[in-house]
Amino acid sequence: MRALVYHGPAHTSWDTVPDPVIEEATDAIVRVDATTVCGTDLHIRRGDFPEVKPGTVLGHEAVGEVKEIGSQVHHLRPGDQVIVSSVSACGHCGECRDTRYGQCRGGGGWMLGNLVNGTQAESVRVPFADHSTTRRPYDLALDDAVLLAELLPTAYEVGVRNGHVCPGDTVVVVGAGPVGLAAVVLARLYSPRRIIVVDLAGARLETAARVGADVAESPGKMITDLSEGPGADVVIEASGDPDGFVLCTRAVRTGGHIANIGTHGKPATLHLESLWRKNVTISTGQVDTSSTSWLLELMRFGHLPVSRLVTHTFGMDRMEDAYEVFAGGPITGALKVVLHPDSTPG
Repeated sequence: MRALVYHGPAHTSWDTVPDPVIEEATDAIVRVDATTVCGTDLHIRRGDFPEVKPGTVLGHEAVGEVKEIGSQVHHLRPGDQVIVSSVSACGHCGECRDTRYGQCRGGGGWMLGNLVNGTQAESVRVPFADHSTTRRPYDLALDDAVLLAELLPTAYEVGVRNGHVCPGDTVVVVGAGPVGLAAVVLARLYSPRRIIVVDLAGARLETAARVGADVAESPGKMITDLSEGPGADVVIEASGDPDGFVLCTRAVRTGGHIANIGTHGKPATLHLESLWRKNVTISTGQVDTSSTSWLLELMRFGHLPVSRLVTHTFGMDRMEDAYEVFAGGPITGALKVVLHPDSTPG
């Protein structure tokens, strides 16, 4: 089959590799019908994750059809349409029993495109398939369904839920990339008083306004007013930039929450000299995808207007082009880039 292979920092290629096979009784083989490029993939390609070894197939988000199952897979059958979670869960360890699948101690966690071959390929081996897939209803489009593999659960679990967004809150989202915009959509479910989005790219600020932000602007007067005034109840860091994190610490109110979603490839400064007396809670987290089924139902019934987050589609054979378009998002206008086996680039 064909797949995007990581060969070391700044070097990937669309190669012919062996087809995946069942290695454990809990595995399934899934034909990939849609996959995406994630910000974390860009970090891997830059060399920010040394645990990813050369020769690894990248990618950790997919939707597809089950082609083969291991002898200990009980809830799937060949032909089933599934959403492949970005997180693999053994389903039996203490962390999994507490639905902290991202912290699985039974051999799971973030495996795909990290410790084992991932989803940017024609087929993928899915470990712990019973606990690491969700059935895709036939009336849910592929490009919507693939957002449930990681993007929407991350925005909800690590951003909105960890940040304790409540009715009447002022919420600031720093970074209007795909996960930041998804956080805007999901925060809106909780009836905040206002949602403020901060980003440097004008096109992304325009999209933020369309998906539910009350204010969308470059860093400036609004953040200054918040830092010198009452501050925001919840600040969601979705930029992955150290300066973005510092901006969050300026905008949050006394007793407020900072929920960090962004993947940081380098250190961020924590200004404890100004934060020590503010009773601020800072949360980080690996997504668990425990919310996928709930989010799926919201999407099916029209409560999550997220289709506009998919801005570009490519055929899988143009995977490297997709990376370049996605990496240049503030210029190209790319948010979520989706790839299909036989898609016409869009």
